[in-house]
Amino acid sequence: MTPEQQAAFIMAQAAITMARVAGMQAENQLYLSLWHPVKYREDAFEEAANHATLGHNAVISFFAN
Repeated sequence: MTPEQQAAFIMAQAAITMARVAGMQAENQLYLSLWHPVKYREDAFEEAANHATLGHNAVISFFAN
């Protein structure tokens, strides 16, 4: 994989995680607008970030080659 392809792959993985988090934020806003407690709390957002295919260590080792 070329460095450009590696960077594109990492950006795609980041975009997927950001989309997941944006959906969680939107759902929380919906719950708040209906006067319900939020569905996702801090631990759920941390889990979403940790669930990402590539963590920071993987990215570092990806470019170490």
